Amino acid sequence: MGKIIIYEHVNFQGLSKEFTTDTPNLTTVGWNDIVSSVKVIGQPWVAYEHVHYKGQFLVFEEGEYASVGKEMNDKISSLQLITDDLHNPQITLYQHVEYKGRSRIVTEATDLAGGEDNDIVSSHKVQRGAWLLCENSDGSGPRHLAREHEDVPNYKEIDFNDKLSFLRPLRPGRDS
Repeated sequence: MGKIIIYEHVNFQGLSKEFTTDTPNLTTVGWNDIVSSVKVIGQPWVAYEHVHYKGQFLVFEEGEYASVGKEMNDKISSLQLITDDLHNPQITLYQHVEYKGRSRIVTEATDLAGGEDNDIVSSHKVQRGAWLLCENSDGSGPRHLAREHEDVPNYKEIDFNDKLSFLRPLRPGRDS
């Protein structure tokens, strides 16, 4: 499926540890708040600021990341493997809560900024894949990970109402 190798220092230096399954609390394995670089083989991983997959997060798709960035350096406390089928992704965005109003089906990375759908989305349903939803068109600002079978009928629940400007599907790893 996939594995992630975490490193104590940037540029893959210092101690390292490999994971192949979800780890809700890195404290239990002596790795809380000391991750500075990562390598991912296969399916994407999500690294969370707090234990039990809470707080800010970063998505790491297959590849090497010499630095996790200053925002999350030495702040990662839990790791989650994305096991969803990421081929042929599809999400339906709705203008209003409870899947009402104008809808739009999206199957690829889409910048809503400047278009009629910018900052008006209030609910979604994921048909296939896992999606990174971003407040800003450059991928910055608050983000939400949208997963299959985790539909969101009201973006106020995730503090994302009328904020969506960019979304993209997570890319599957080579071995999936």
